[in-house]
Amino acid sequence: MGWDGQRRGALVIEIADLRKGYGTGPRRVQALDGLSLSVPAGSLYGLLGPNGAGKTTTLRILCTLLAPDQGSVRVAGVDPLTDPRAVRRLLGYVAQEVAIDKILTGRELLQLQGDLYHLKPAGRDRRIEELVALLGMADWIDRRCGTYSGGMRRRLDLASGLLHAPQVLVLDEPTVGLDIESRAAIWDVLRRLRDGGTTVLLSSHYLEEVDALADRLAILEAGRVIAEGTPSELKDALGGDRVTLRVREFSDAEEASRVQDLLRGCQGVRQVVVNRAQGYSLNLVVEHGGVVEQLRRQLAQADLPVFALAQSRPSLDDVYLQATGRTLMDAELAVAGIRDPKAERKQSMR
Repeated sequence: MGWDGQRRGALVIEIADLRKGYGTGPRRVQALDGLSLSVPAGSLYGLLGPNGAGKTTTLRILCTLLAPDQGSVRVAGVDPLTDPRAVRRLLGYVAQEVAIDKILTGRELLQLQGDLYHLKPAGRDRRIEELVALLGMADWIDRRCGTYSGGMRRRLDLASGLLHAPQVLVLDEPTVGLDIESRAAIWDVLRRLRDGGTTVLLSSHYLEEVDALADRLAILEAGRVIAEGTPSELKDALGGDRVTLRVREFSDAEEASRVQDLLRGCQGVRQVVVNRAQGYSLNLVVEHGGVVEQLRRQLAQADLPVFALAQSRPSLDDVYLQATGRTLMDAELAVAGIRDPKAERKQSMR
């Protein structure tokens, strides 16, 4: 399924200084604010970030569904703004929302999709059989789509995006809402596509998904790339271990802030962030293991004995925390407008 015309490792997607806003006046939202990234051919590249970071807007511009306010985009050297038809031939796009006709069978839907791509019937049907085998759809492809589970619908949607054997497969949150088995099956297919030479660009807010799949990734925040590289490079750049601690079983924002101020003065501690999404625990990056015992002593002297503590190697969430000062979960809560209920109760009593 690879493409011989694009040398593996050469840049197949090039995005420079991309800007896009929605609305006007004081209500205008800047979805992309100077985003730039490059995707090598034959790679599996991940876009990681919370909802509202600009992932979907980026993919829609790439796939000719939106026009940017500023910036340039190239897909295998082709500009989507000047030659959208050529770019659509190069790309397969699987949107976040699955839209499937419930009356047609899966095979009938793929045949219709093939006709829209102007594929010859014989070649179309051979390609459908290849995809049925690749995605494990043989047992249910001739059933009506209205009977499909979420995992079946996602596999069929993926088959639709692959029907014309695109050079680049673009997926927006491909496994959101799926069970573990369906997610693992799709992960396996994406790896096989990459190994066959297809460039795969996917967006996700699942840390473990991007960490497990991506050869390279870009972390997005507020419409900008804040970190880019391989998962190992980004985690190794932190130069320390991750420590998560809580001083008592049930803490609050005020006490967590006090602990944060105390720990910031400890030698060997690189960063301290309050993680309100996990009961006001604190996330730290420390230079070496000996720092942990020092932390215990200083907290005990301040009458703040440690209730729970865990130490581990850095994760992508730690990379995000280092770049933004908050965890990815906290960023998700902020976008959703979920605030601290304890703080709100205190405010209401004043």
